[in-house]
Amino acid sequence: MSDAAKIEPEDPANRMAKKRSAVPPPKIGRSVRLQFQGDWGRANLHRALGFLGYEFLGLSGPHTRFAIWNGRGGMDNVRAVGRGEVDVALAVPVPFMRMAMEGKGACAGEGFPNLRALGYVPQHDRMIMALRRDLGIGSWAELREKRPRLRITLGPNDGISFIGMAGHMLLEAHGLPRARLEAQGATLIEHDEPRECTRAMLDGDADAIVQEAVMTSYWQELAEKRDLVFLPIEPQARARLQSEFGLPSAALPKDYLRGIDREMEFLDFSHFALITTTDLPEDIAYALAWCLIERFETLEMQYRHIRPERSPVSYPIDPKAACRTPIPLHPGAERYYRDAGHL
Repeated sequence: MSDAAKIEPEDPANRMAKKRSAVPPPKIGRSVRLQFQGDWGRANLHRALGFLGYEFLGLSGPHTRFAIWNGRGGMDNVRAVGRGEVDVALAVPVPFMRMAMEGKGACAGEGFPNLRALGYVPQHDRMIMALRRDLGIGSWAELREKRPRLRITLGPNDGISFIGMAGHMLLEAHGLPRARLEAQGATLIEHDEPRECTRAMLDGDADAIVQEAVMTSYWQELAEKRDLVFLPIEPQARARLQSEFGLPSAALPKDYLRGIDREMEFLDFSHFALITTTDLPEDIAYALAWCLIERFETLEMQYRHIRPERSPVSYPIDPKAACRTPIPLHPGAERYYRDAGHL
């Protein structure tokens, strides 16, 4: 029997208890127009922002409106917020926000010191490297020594895609920068969306993949249909990425995907950062943080047919974790988290 078939109706008393807020709903006595920025339009950032806007409508004036602009969820979303083009955005992953705010590292060129966090939407993810097993390469060391002419598919390193930036940073931290790879005959095949990379592997157009979204069905399909070897992060690469860029690593358990034959550590690529700037009025920031935490069930219910560890939006939300972001909280959001006892 499938997991979906095991779902049973929830006791109405329990459901009502969950809906009671630890903090009373804030009220904004005026109508507001908010502009959000999400993803390409069909993925989880748009869905999460739709939930947030819907819940905010109930707290503000009768003529409140919100709109969601499409984006790529990377540096473009940070810039849109930082330059005042939109009010709020989601960007992935959370660890990149410090670089983006300071304009350093992979995000060098333009900093946004007034960037602030409202919290994050949970998603437990990793950036991983996998190769065809028949290549006979079982480690990063062998990859460096054998110098195979690989076709590697990954995100674009175009100054916008955090997926592409992280993939290239992971390779470089292991002594395989683009210049070296191309000098030894490798071909880098860049795709903006993760599923295009897994499709390239399935279609035989790529030999190796550096990509995130490990919980998705298309990663599971790839691991089931192709024999893969996964390369866990090396200690020196882990230390460099952490010390230079503030990027942590995290483990995946054995058998999370076919071919992960033991617990393995990879680059952490977790959570959707909910970002704004100090220009956002304090009462709106408070209300949005309240909606994110107190009404998260509205979003969660859209994913309950998927096990939490496989869901592209993880659940339930941990408020004490969601407010501990690498950039400062907006003062309004910070006030909510303190009122609720999460800080």
